[in-house]
Amino acid sequence: MTRRFSRLTFPYIIWMLVFTIVPLLLVAFFAFTAYDQEGNLFFTWQGFNNIFSGSKTSLNWLGLHTIWGLDIQVPLYISVFLKSLSIAVVATIISLLFGYPVAWLLAKLKIAKKRSADFLLFLTVMPMWMNALLRTYAWLALLEPTGIINTFLKTLGIGPIQFLYNDFGIGLGMVYNYLPFMILPIYSVLVKIDPALLEAAGDLGADNTYTLRKVIIPLSLPGVYSGINMVLMPAMTTFLIPDLLGGGRYLLIGNAIQRQYMISRDYTTGSALTILLLIFVLISMSVVNRNSTEMSEAGGLI
Repeated sequence: MTRRFSRLTFPYIIWMLVFTIVPLLLVAFFAFTAYDQEGNLFFTWQGFNNIFSGSKTSLNWLGLHTIWGLDIQVPLYISVFLKSLSIAVVATIISLLFGYPVAWLLAKLKIAKKRSADFLLFLTVMPMWMNALLRTYAWLALLEPTGIINTFLKTLGIGPIQFLYNDFGIGLGMVYNYLPFMILPIYSVLVKIDPALLEAAGDLGADNTYTLRKVIIPLSLPGVYSGINMVLMPAMTTFLIPDLLGGGRYLLIGNAIQRQYMISRDYTTGSALTILLLIFVLISMSVVNRNSTEMSEAGGLI
Protein backbone atom coordinates (compact mmCIF):
# COMPACT_ATOMS: atom_id res chain seq x y z
CA MET A 1 0.00 0.00 0.00
CA THR A 2 2.82 2.36 0.87
CA ARG A 3 4.66 1.64 -2.37
CA ARG A 4 1.48 2.17 -4.38
CA PHE A 5 0.86 5.44 -2.56
CA SER A 6 4.40 6.64 -3.27
CA ARG A 7 4.01 5.78 -6.96
CA LEU A 8 0.77 7.74 -7.16
CA THR A 9 2.40 10.79 -5.59
CA PHE A 10 5.44 10.67 -7.87
CA PRO A 11 3.88 12.84 -10.66
CA TYR A 12 2.89 15.48 -8.11
CA ILE A 13 6.41 15.50 -6.65
CA ILE A 14 7.85 16.04 -10.14
CA TRP A 15 5.31 18.80 -10.75
CA MET A 16 6.27 20.56 -7.50
CA LEU A 17 9.97 20.28 -8.28
CA VAL A 18 9.69 21.62 -11.83
CA PHE A 19 7.13 24.39 -11.32
CA THR A 20 7.69 25.43 -7.69
CA ILE A 21 11.02 24.42 -6.18
CA VAL A 22 13.22 25.07 -9.23
CA PRO A 23 11.75 28.57 -9.93
CA LEU A 24 12.19 29.51 -6.26
CA LEU A 25 15.81 28.34 -6.35
CA LEU A 26 16.39 30.43 -9.47
CA VAL A 27 14.92 33.49 -7.79
CA ALA A 28 17.17 32.91 -4.77
CA PHE A 29 20.16 32.50 -7.11
CA PHE A 30 19.46 35.81 -8.87
CA ALA A 31 18.89 37.57 -5.53
CA PHE A 32 22.45 36.91 -4.38
CA THR A 33 24.36 37.13 -7.65
CA ALA A 34 25.16 39.70 -10.30
CA TYR A 35 27.45 40.17 -13.29
CA ASP A 36 30.31 42.64 -13.45
CA GLN A 37 31.25 44.65 -16.55
CA GLU A 38 33.37 41.79 -17.83
CA GLY A 39 30.50 39.34 -17.57
CA ASN A 40 31.79 37.49 -14.55
CA LEU A 41 29.28 36.18 -12.02
CA PHE A 42 29.86 37.13 -8.39
CA PHE A 43 28.08 36.90 -5.03
CA THR A 44 26.52 40.15 -3.81
CA TRP A 45 24.17 41.70 -1.28
CA GLN A 46 23.50 44.63 -3.62
CA GLY A 47 19.86 43.73 -4.20
CA PHE A 48 19.06 43.85 -0.50
CA ASN A 49 21.18 46.96 -0.07
CA ASN A 50 19.11 48.67 -2.76
CA ILE A 51 15.96 47.81 -0.81
CA PHE A 52 17.07 48.90 2.67
CA SER A 53 19.64 51.58 1.83
CA GLY A 54 18.39 53.01 -1.45
CA SER A 55 16.89 56.42 -2.18
CA LYS A 56 14.59 57.66 0.56
CA THR A 57 11.14 59.21 0.39
CA SER A 58 8.59 60.65 2.79
CA LEU A 59 6.45 57.98 4.40
CA ASN A 60 2.76 58.83 4.12
CA TRP A 61 1.46 55.55 5.52
CA LEU A 62 -1.82 55.90 7.48
CA GLY A 63 -1.75 59.65 6.84
CA LEU A 64 1.51 60.25 8.74
CA HIS A 65 2.48 63.13 6.46
CA THR A 66 -0.85 64.63 5.36
CA ILE A 67 -2.83 64.16 8.61
CA TRP A 68 -0.29 64.06 11.42
CA GLY A 69 2.32 66.33 9.82
CA LEU A 70 5.17 63.86 10.40
CA ASP A 71 7.88 63.77 7.75
CA ILE A 72 9.48 60.35 8.20
CA GLN A 73 12.10 59.44 5.62
CA VAL A 74 12.29 55.74 4.73
CA PRO A 75 13.81 53.80 1.81
CA LEU A 76 11.63 53.88 -1.28
CA TYR A 77 10.90 50.16 -1.34
CA ILE A 78 9.90 50.14 2.34
CA SER A 79 7.40 52.91 1.59
CA VAL A 80 6.13 50.95 -1.41
CA PHE A 81 5.74 47.81 0.73
CA LEU A 82 3.78 49.63 3.44
CA LYS A 83 1.57 51.31 0.83
CA SER A 84 0.86 47.92 -0.76
CA LEU A 85 0.12 46.39 2.63
CA SER A 86 -2.28 49.15 3.65
CA ILE A 87 -4.31 48.94 0.42
CA ALA A 88 -4.36 45.13 0.55
CA VAL A 89 -5.51 45.10 4.20
CA VAL A 90 -8.33 47.58 3.49
CA ALA A 91 -9.42 45.57 0.43
CA THR A 92 -9.39 42.38 2.53
CA ILE A 93 -11.49 43.95 5.29
CA ILE A 94 -14.04 45.27 2.78
CA SER A 95 -14.13 41.87 1.07
CA LEU A 96 -14.83 40.25 4.44
CA LEU A 97 -17.58 42.74 5.31
CA PHE A 98 -19.34 42.15 1.99
CA GLY A 99 -18.40 38.50 1.55
CA TYR A 100 -19.55 37.12 4.90
CA PRO A 101 -23.25 38.10 4.53
CA VAL A 102 -23.27 36.78 0.96
CA ALA A 103 -21.72 33.49 2.08
CA TRP A 104 -24.23 33.19 4.94
CA LEU A 105 -27.14 33.85 2.59
CA LEU A 106 -25.88 31.23 0.12
CA ALA A 107 -25.37 28.73 2.95
CA LYS A 108 -28.88 29.31 4.34
CA LEU A 109 -30.42 28.78 0.90
CA LYS A 110 -28.34 25.65 0.35
CA ILE A 111 -29.23 24.19 3.75
CA ALA A 112 -32.90 24.94 3.05
CA LYS A 113 -32.46 23.16 -0.33
CA LYS A 114 -33.71 26.16 -2.28
CA ARG A 115 -33.36 25.94 -6.05
CA SER A 116 -31.94 29.45 -6.19
CA ALA A 117 -28.92 28.43 -4.06
CA ASP A 118 -27.00 26.76 -6.88
CA PHE A 119 -27.85 29.54 -9.33
CA LEU A 120 -26.67 32.27 -6.96
CA LEU A 121 -23.50 30.31 -6.26
CA PHE A 122 -22.98 30.05 -10.01
CA LEU A 123 -23.33 33.83 -10.35
CA THR A 124 -20.76 34.27 -7.58
CA VAL A 125 -18.23 32.01 -9.26
CA MET A 126 -18.90 33.09 -12.86
CA PRO A 127 -16.67 36.22 -12.84
CA MET A 128 -13.71 33.99 -11.94
CA TRP A 129 -14.09 32.24 -15.31
CA MET A 130 -13.33 35.48 -17.13
CA ASN A 131 -9.80 36.70 -17.74
CA ALA A 132 -8.65 39.09 -14.99
CA LEU A 133 -7.48 41.60 -17.60
CA LEU A 134 -10.95 41.78 -19.14
CA ARG A 135 -12.63 42.03 -15.72
CA THR A 136 -10.41 44.94 -14.76
CA TYR A 137 -10.76 46.69 -18.12
CA ALA A 138 -14.54 46.63 -17.63
CA TRP A 139 -14.11 48.91 -14.62
CA LEU A 140 -12.26 51.44 -16.80
CA ALA A 141 -15.36 51.79 -18.95
CA LEU A 142 -17.50 52.18 -15.83
CA LEU A 143 -15.34 54.55 -13.80
CA GLU A 144 -13.51 56.81 -16.25
CA PRO A 145 -14.52 60.52 -16.30
CA THR A 146 -16.65 59.95 -19.42
CA GLY A 147 -17.69 56.47 -18.35
CA ILE A 148 -21.09 55.03 -17.61
CA ILE A 149 -21.21 55.89 -13.90
CA ASN A 150 -20.01 59.50 -14.31
CA THR A 151 -22.37 60.00 -17.24
CA PHE A 152 -25.25 58.89 -15.01
CA LEU A 153 -24.06 61.15 -12.18
CA LYS A 154 -23.95 64.12 -14.55
CA THR A 155 -27.64 63.62 -15.31
CA LEU A 156 -28.24 63.96 -11.56
CA GLY A 157 -26.15 67.12 -11.41
CA ILE A 158 -23.28 65.36 -9.62
CA GLY A 159 -19.72 64.96 -10.75
CA PRO A 160 -17.77 64.02 -12.62
CA ILE A 161 -16.04 62.19 -9.75
CA GLN A 162 -12.48 60.97 -10.02
CA PHE A 163 -12.85 57.27 -9.36
CA LEU A 164 -9.69 56.15 -11.12
CA TYR A 165 -5.95 56.62 -10.57
CA ASN A 166 -6.26 56.73 -6.77
CA ASP A 167 -6.54 54.42 -3.77
CA PHE A 168 -10.29 54.06 -4.30
CA GLY A 169 -10.00 52.78 -7.84
CA ILE A 170 -7.25 50.30 -7.00
CA GLY A 171 -9.03 49.09 -3.87
CA LEU A 172 -12.28 48.66 -5.77
CA GLY A 173 -10.52 46.60 -8.41
CA MET A 174 -8.99 44.38 -5.74
CA VAL A 175 -12.31 43.86 -3.96
CA TYR A 176 -14.10 43.03 -7.21
CA ASN A 177 -11.45 40.59 -8.42
CA TYR A 178 -10.88 38.80 -5.11
CA LEU A 179 -14.31 38.91 -3.45
CA PRO A 180 -15.22 35.37 -4.65
CA PHE A 181 -12.07 34.08 -2.94
CA MET A 182 -13.49 35.42 0.33
CA ILE A 183 -17.03 34.15 -0.21
CA LEU A 184 -16.28 30.56 -1.22
CA PRO A 185 -14.16 29.45 1.78
CA ILE A 186 -16.63 30.98 4.23
CA TYR A 187 -19.56 29.41 2.37
CA SER A 188 -17.90 25.99 2.36
CA VAL A 189 -17.61 26.13 6.18
CA LEU A 190 -21.04 27.64 6.87
CA VAL A 191 -22.86 25.10 4.75
CA LYS A 192 -21.39 22.28 6.88
CA ILE A 193 -22.66 23.67 10.21
CA ASP A 194 -25.07 21.19 11.76
CA PRO A 195 -28.55 22.80 11.86
CA ALA A 196 -29.10 20.96 15.15
CA LEU A 197 -26.59 23.32 16.79
CA LEU A 198 -28.66 26.33 15.74
CA GLU A 199 -31.84 24.66 16.92
CA ALA A 200 -30.22 23.83 20.26
CA ALA A 201 -29.13 27.46 20.67
CA GLY A 202 -32.70 28.59 20.01
CA ASP A 203 -34.08 26.04 22.47
CA LEU A 204 -31.73 27.38 25.13
CA GLY A 205 -33.11 30.89 24.66
CA ALA A 206 -30.51 32.41 22.32
CA ASP A 207 -31.90 34.95 19.86
CA ASN A 208 -30.62 35.29 16.29
CA THR A 209 -27.98 37.90 17.19
CA TYR A 210 -26.60 35.87 20.10
CA THR A 211 -26.57 32.70 17.98
CA LEU A 212 -24.69 34.55 15.26
CA ARG A 213 -22.06 35.86 17.71
CA LYS A 214 -21.57 32.74 19.80
CA VAL A 215 -22.21 29.87 17.39
CA ILE A 216 -22.14 30.79 13.71
CA ILE A 217 -19.21 33.21 13.61
CA PRO A 218 -16.90 31.08 15.81
CA LEU A 219 -17.66 27.97 13.78
CA SER A 220 -17.00 29.84 10.53
CA LEU A 221 -13.63 31.28 11.60
CA PRO A 222 -11.58 28.63 9.74
CA GLY A 223 -13.30 29.75 6.53
CA VAL A 224 -12.75 33.40 7.44
CA TYR A 225 -9.04 32.82 8.00
CA SER A 226 -8.79 30.95 4.71
CA GLY A 227 -10.62 33.76 2.90
CA ILE A 228 -8.33 36.38 4.42
CA ASN A 229 -5.37 34.34 3.25
CA MET A 230 -6.72 34.02 -0.27
CA VAL A 231 -7.50 37.74 -0.62
CA LEU A 232 -4.63 39.43 1.24
CA MET A 233 -1.84 37.56 -0.54
CA PRO A 234 -2.86 38.25 -4.18
CA ALA A 235 -3.90 41.80 -3.26
CA MET A 236 -0.39 42.39 -1.91
CA THR A 237 1.36 40.99 -4.98
CA THR A 238 -0.85 42.11 -7.88
CA PHE A 239 0.58 44.45 -10.50
CA LEU A 240 -2.19 44.29 -13.12
CA ILE A 241 -4.83 46.18 -11.11
CA PRO A 242 -2.57 49.11 -10.07
CA ASP A 243 -1.29 49.38 -13.66
CA LEU A 244 -4.79 49.63 -15.15
CA LEU A 245 -6.88 51.35 -12.48
CA GLY A 246 -3.92 53.36 -11.15
CA GLY A 247 -2.97 54.56 -14.61
CA GLY A 248 0.66 53.55 -14.08
CA ARG A 249 0.99 56.27 -11.44
CA TYR A 250 1.04 53.86 -8.50
CA LEU A 251 4.13 51.92 -7.51
CA LEU A 252 3.05 48.99 -5.37
CA ILE A 253 5.27 46.06 -4.50
CA GLY A 254 4.00 43.93 -7.39
CA ASN A 255 4.66 46.75 -9.84
CA ALA A 256 8.11 47.34 -8.36
CA ILE A 257 9.08 43.70 -8.93
CA GLN A 258 7.58 43.67 -12.43
CA ARG A 259 9.48 46.82 -13.44
CA GLN A 260 12.77 45.51 -12.07
CA TYR A 261 12.43 42.39 -14.20
CA MET A 262 10.78 43.76 -17.35
CA ILE A 263 12.04 47.36 -17.61
CA SER A 264 15.21 47.85 -15.58
CA ARG A 265 16.41 44.28 -16.15
CA ASP A 266 17.80 44.39 -12.62
CA TYR A 267 17.20 40.77 -11.73
CA THR A 268 19.22 41.08 -8.53
CA THR A 269 17.00 43.74 -6.95
CA GLY A 270 13.83 42.23 -8.40
CA SER A 271 14.69 38.81 -6.98
CA ALA A 272 15.62 40.31 -3.60
CA LEU A 273 12.21 42.02 -3.48
CA THR A 274 10.59 38.71 -4.41
CA ILE A 275 12.42 36.87 -1.63
CA LEU A 276 11.38 39.43 1.00
CA LEU A 277 7.79 39.39 -0.22
CA LEU A 278 7.79 35.60 -0.16
CA ILE A 279 9.03 35.61 3.45
CA PHE A 280 6.22 38.01 4.41
CA VAL A 281 3.64 35.86 2.62
CA LEU A 282 4.87 32.67 4.32
CA ILE A 283 4.81 34.32 7.76
CA SER A 284 1.30 35.68 7.16
CA MET A 285 0.06 32.30 5.93
CA SER A 286 1.57 30.49 8.91
CA VAL A 287 -0.11 32.89 11.36
CA VAL A 288 -3.48 32.58 9.63
CA ASN A 289 -3.23 28.80 9.27
CA ARG A 290 -2.19 28.38 12.91
CA ASN A 291 -5.21 30.36 14.10
CA SER A 292 -7.45 28.37 11.78
CA THR A 293 -6.05 25.08 13.08
CA GLU A 294 -6.49 26.14 16.70
CA MET A 295 -10.10 27.07 16.03
CA SER A 296 -10.76 23.75 14.32
CA GLU A 297 -9.20 21.76 17.17
CA ALA A 298 -11.18 23.74 19.73
CA GLY A 299 -14.38 22.92 17.91
CA GLY A 300 -14.94 26.55 16.97
CA LEU A 301 -17.05 27.40 20.02
CA ILE A 302 -16.35 30.25 22.43
